[in-house]
Amino acid sequence: MTIAIIGAGNVGSALGRAFAGLDHRIVFGVRDPANPAAQALAEATGAALADPPEAAREADLVVLAVPARAAVDAARALGDLAGKILLDTTNPVGPSLLPLPDAEGHSQAERIAGAAPGAHVVKGFHTLAAEHMGDGRLGGHPVALFLCGDDATAKRTVAGLAEALGFEPVDVGGLDRARLTEPLALVWITLAARQGYGRDFGFALVRD
Repeated sequence: MTIAIIGAGNVGSALGRAFAGLDHRIVFGVRDPANPAAQALAEATGAALADPPEAAREADLVVLAVPARAAVDAARALGDLAGKILLDTTNPVGPSLLPLPDAEGHSQAERIAGAAPGAHVVKGFHTLAAEHMGDGRLGGHPVALFLCGDDATAKRTVAGLAEALGFEPVDVGGLDRARLTEPLALVWITLAARQGYGRDFGFALVRD
């Protein structure tokens, strides 16, 4: 696939490196393709650089990896994404590490879907540290990667990427279930930032 990574921060660069390692073509969508840091990342990953709408136009799958408060506007600015997979990795963190639903209780992923009509939005890669996104195993165990979305084919595509990286993809249901998994991400953030767990842990499913 051609995968557009919108944003080249910690999450965007980590997923770009991970997906490039799976032999996908990567295009980083950044505001300033002439930025030296962006150019160094592109060179290190064998990726191309483009402005965000151009990167999204040529991609099969678009990864939204921008600051959460800018994510809805960023999705809207990408232009027509109808028929494309849009992977939302963002976490809306409010005061005291509580979620930021809108007045109707919609999740961030649902708001992004509203800003990108026709896109197949999948929520995922948002419940672990960026530095572990390239290897889905911690302590010898696969990390659970929770996925939500209304399009089964889109979810299978993202699940395939997750499996190839060693994660255990977990289908939580439709995109409205992101109202459950986004707060789960805040559980991870709270444990990491306030309870002394650090960043080297993830969630797993244990079965009998």
